[in-house]
Amino acid sequence: MFAERKDYMPLKRKATPLHNETKDHWYSNWFNTDFYHLLYKGHDYQEARVFMDKITSYLNLPEEGSILDVACGRGRHSIYLNSLGYNVTGIDISEKSIQYAKKYENPTLKFQLHDMCEIFPKQFDAVFNLFTSFGYFEEDKDNLNALKAFKANLNKTGFGVIDFMNVNWVINNLVPNETKTVEGIDFHIQKYFKDNYIYKEIIFEFEGKPQHFTERVKAMNLKDFERLFEKADIYLLDIFGDYKLSKFDSENSERLIMIFK
Repeated sequence: MFAERKDYMPLKRKATPLHNETKDHWYSNWFNTDFYHLLYKGHDYQEARVFMDKITSYLNLPEEGSILDVACGRGRHSIYLNSLGYNVTGIDISEKSIQYAKKYENPTLKFQLHDMCEIFPKQFDAVFNLFTSFGYFEEDKDNLNALKAFKANLNKTGFGVIDFMNVNWVINNLVPNETKTVEGIDFHIQKYFKDNYIYKEIIFEFEGKPQHFTERVKAMNLKDFERLFEKADIYLLDIFGDYKLSKFDSENSERLIMIFK
């Protein structure tokens, strides 16, 4: 549910070393593999485009307005936003994802390797952080620094958007075990809630070698975000519960979509 990132390209026939969380953050390691994009290639692209259409219309962004897509992955949403006429900059911590996305650059679409916790040297009409690309950090100060950076990258009339999972709904609907077979690879997935984090263990074999990756996202609810917003001097304007921008319900909504300044 929470690794809801971007595009897919064919899997290279080369095994990836076993993940070592003592050496690297799980997200910088896992997001840099072809396996990640293979596992999540089945996402509903049409639903994502409907969301982009609705949110840009709701925000009433200026014609050819500027958007910063934070944690853009391989640029799927940046590319679509650019096709709507916006000037888009996509940033991500994954070197391989940015390298892939750069193939689609044009004068109004740029991609850059950048840490979301650091202020980007430009301001925008909108800053988007989409599809649960938040809450990965071990320390809360990093989440706060990311929010401060989002705010700093907004111009005086700009709006921010964070699209996060609704943790109450996710926990209540957690599927503990499942197997997804994609292009001959059986991904065995275990999900659980522990110490205020939602975990997903992804176990499989590739070319006879075992692979094991872990996703971990902090189970942040609306009150958690409100506390961080106050510290970051962010003003929460509106809240929605799905990609059609329906009213948020803390138990039944699948998403927590927050509009802020």
